[in-house]
Amino acid sequence: MDAKTAVDTIFVGKERLYNRRFVQMTSHYLVEPVACTPASGWEKGQVESQVGTIRQRFFSPRVRVKSYEELNAWLLDKCIASAKSSKHPEIPDKTVWEVFQEERPHLVPYAGRFDGFHSLPAAVSKTCLVRFDNNKYSVAATAVGRPVEIRAYAERIEIRQDGRLVGDHPRHFGRDRAIYNPWHYVPVLLRKPGALRNGAPFKDWVLPGALEQVRRKLQGSSDGDRQMVKILGAVLTDGVPAVQAACAEALSQGVHSADVILNILSRRLDPEPPPLLLTSPALQLTHEPKADCARYDLLRRAG
Repeated sequence: MDAKTAVDTIFVGKERLYNRRFVQMTSHYLVEPVACTPASGWEKGQVESQVGTIRQRFFSPRVRVKSYEELNAWLLDKCIASAKSSKHPEIPDKTVWEVFQEERPHLVPYAGRFDGFHSLPAAVSKTCLVRFDNNKYSVAATAVGRPVEIRAYAERIEIRQDGRLVGDHPRHFGRDRAIYNPWHYVPVLLRKPGALRNGAPFKDWVLPGALEQVRRKLQGSSDGDRQMVKILGAVLTDGVPAVQAACAEALSQGVHSADVILNILSRRLDPEPPPLLLTSPALQLTHEPKADCARYDLLRRAG
């Protein structure tokens, strides 16, 4: 591990001031770190030799995988196979796997994966972007104007503001790329509907199911973009499943205008009328009143 990643201050001898995140990781995995002396490579020879052995055994020829999940699954299989075929260095009549199985009931239970990330503050641009490691990532439009925290994992980037998630993207390792989530920009569309057709975040944006069908039908209308933006705006308050169901119902009836879809959505979301109250038997009428207009004639005579 890079010293900058783990150590804040180097004291005399083996004493170190480890940084907070590194201490949290060692506490999570119940590991006691032992520091090497600066510029003393011989102290690391045994470790580096073991790393070279593992590299030669498992990574030659170089492994090609499509994801970290695939790599981890492949490594687990390799480690188990190696443990089953390798003799234990101190108990030669048993394999490493056999000794491990005997020790397993006495081991401390696994506490789960440590939430390891590199954290740093960042500013949000007016175009809803934050810069990290030579690339830009979009955040929710509501985050503009206030600082955010970037949490960089090995495979993804999280962006939080006051603890609330405002952006989540796969991590990219190229340079000068802008990674967009079009849903981050829907509030902006409500003010500038024309951006739906020409805006960079919406290029090649394919909406799910019935929403995409409605969008294609509205493209032929003079105010199609404005209508589509109204429908997308409803997603912010009612969610994708509800709006998509309303779109599907409208299409089944042969219509696709925003007014119809929003009306269907409103009817689906209206609460059902409250149930009728049951009248107590003590309050029920004994004699039902009867309509008798002749009573009015009696009143007139009495006057």
